[in-house]
Amino acid sequence: MKLFRTQQGIVIEQAGQHYSFNGGTWDALIARDDIQAFLQAQIDTGRMPKVAAPVNPKAPVVGQEIWAAGVTYMRSREARMEESKSSGGGDFYDKVYVAERPEIFYKSAGHRAVGTGTNVRIRKDSKWNVPEPELTLVMSASGKITGYTIGNDMSSRDIEGENPLYLPQAKCYDGACAVGPCILISKDPLPKDTTIKIVISRGGKEVFSGSTALSQMKRELPSLAAYLYRETTFKTGCLLMTGTGVVPGDGFTLASGDEIAITIEPIGTLVNTVE
Repeated sequence: MKLFRTQQGIVIEQAGQHYSFNGGTWDALIARDDIQAFLQAQIDTGRMPKVAAPVNPKAPVVGQEIWAAGVTYMRSREARMEESKSSGGGDFYDKVYVAERPEIFYKSAGHRAVGTGTNVRIRKDSKWNVPEPELTLVMSASGKITGYTIGNDMSSRDIEGENPLYLPQAKCYDGACAVGPCILISKDPLPKDTTIKIVISRGGKEVFSGSTALSQMKRELPSLAAYLYRETTFKTGCLLMTGTGVVPGDGFTLASGDEIAITIEPIGTLVNTVE
């Protein structure tokens, strides 16, 4: 089951059919622990009329905060250590990779996130910028993982590398967070062989591609969710990016006009253009 937020309202995709949901707000729906069973009951009882497939869906987030976990893959650990070695911050990333407590940080307010088919940005005061393709958890108000979407955690590597304390400036700015195109609602965990793929194109030509699998992640998804909710409440639920296992080489930086396509099956593809 997939959940889309569109200009016309909330659309549910189930078994190749699309239905219009008018039984409440987006925030009330995402906050529910039983979202899949609730929506299935709405379909089974004929309470949701059939509609056309959504076009140009909006970011699947309204009142939810978006947080992110860092250094959850070996490739991320290596990249963070390399970019921070001159500032003496490399050891921090090595230590957090093996520590019991994960790195979790605030990424974006819901209203600042952009959806598929829209623009992301690179900072004007940064010279080294990359996208970070990430499986993103969707959690209820109680902290239950109810679904999954795709996240692009845009990052200014030179700013973070200069000093780890600059991480909020490297990660949190207008156009730095994209999520979508929908939420895959599932009561079952995604299999470990789930693949996260990214392709970056410039002038119609591929300039970078890479992939990883959830099996390469050091952390367990329920543990990341539990740490986020340990001392923090989210009345309308929350989204949590779970880290990246694909980082372009040190010689690569994004440029205006680049197209970023991130695919996670069976969720779909998140496509954004760099301003």
